[in-house]
Amino acid sequence: PPFPGASNTPQRRGVEPPPGRPPGHPGCPGLWWGVGPCGGPPWGMGLSGAVHEDLGRCGAGWGPRGVCRAPSPRRGPRAARGSAFQNKLVDRCERLQLQSAAIARHVDEVLPAKDQGNAANAARELVIQRLIFVGNACENEEQRLLERVHTEEERAHQSILTQRVHWTEALQKLAALRTYLVDMITNLDDQDLVVNEVLAPKNVAEGILEPQESLKLNFNQTCVQSPLLHRLWASAVLCCMEIHIDEKTISPHLSLLEDKKTLTFSPKKAKVDLDCPERFDHWPNALATAAFHSGVCTWKISVEKSCAYKLGVCYSSLPRKGSGNEARLGFNAASWVFSRYDKEFRFLHAGHPQAVELIKSPAEIGVLVDFAGGEVLFYDPDSGTILFSHRETFQEPLYPVFAVAHQSISLVQ
Repeated sequence: PPFPGASNTPQRRGVEPPPGRPPGHPGCPGLWWGVGPCGGPPWGMGLSGAVHEDLGRCGAGWGPRGVCRAPSPRRGPRAARGSAFQNKLVDRCERLQLQSAAIARHVDEVLPAKDQGNAANAARELVIQRLIFVGNACENEEQRLLERVHTEEERAHQSILTQRVHWTEALQKLAALRTYLVDMITNLDDQDLVVNEVLAPKNVAEGILEPQESLKLNFNQTCVQSPLLHRLWASAVLCCMEIHIDEKTISPHLSLLEDKKTLTFSPKKAKVDLDCPERFDHWPNALATAAFHSGVCTWKISVEKSCAYKLGVCYSSLPRKGSGNEARLGFNAASWVFSRYDKEFRFLHAGHPQAVELIKSPAEIGVLVDFAGGEVLFYDPDSGTILFSHRETFQEPLYPVFAVAHQSISLVQ
């Protein structure tokens, strides 16, 4: 600044100098920047940055507040436009200065306070701690399940040994009895047989029953059931495979929207070809286009809009025609489905419903089928909850199957 307290910011035209400034320049009417009527630079800092100190160039003298008394020269339109443009430049300079000050304050004050080093370190520690916890839980669960498998293996093996010893002894007793009886028949005449009838062993075979199948001789697969393992396994493999709904199988009560993923129910039958052998003609069912016969297969269905639906798998041999239970999902040996009707949730297979108690209705349901492992599992992806799990030895390829009797359900892919 030219003197203490002065500003380096260019000043506007048309504004008088503020009172109290030292009269280092004859202030001219309407001019703070440029040359006034007195011929000198304006009050304050001129374009050259110098302060006008020549007080003798204007003979008109000073008026009130240090304004030059000389009349201002008449300014033409071009000069007025130039003055207006200069004022705009001054405004822009002021805005740039304010913006620069705000940016400087952000860089000097705000950004240092936002240092994320500590937060990032805390996040890393949280991830590591939780993974360590999960790892320890998995190791403990692994040890527990392997011990249960070993115990069950020992139990089944011991049962087999016990049965073997029992039936071996039974065979020996029966063989001895048979040998004794054959000797009697061979070596005794009729009269001696009558005499020895009293001496013949009686009820020797009592307690020796016919061998029967026993579940105790089988390895119990339920020993490996673990809610923790199921949840981790389902979360790890529940990556939706791409499946498509087979339009040829869709019931006349259902319609497939243009997205090819949404099945919508209608109480009135649509005009479709009911003679098509693949089409369900009564129950509101539909199948996927392709079956699977190995590996682990998963898919998800959005069910939040419906209060009546069935989801699961079935054999291709499931009948398509008629209103009987043979074509009704879950009421025959060829289908396994998770069912909802109003507020009731059930697992259905072979006409034997099993109630499923849920706190709230899931918005989506994941279906997971381990063909080789013989398990079908219904899963809530949002909460990580296993809704129901069923073990079965599947004999045929499985088709994803859907049924809806209220509003609509949609594949999630």
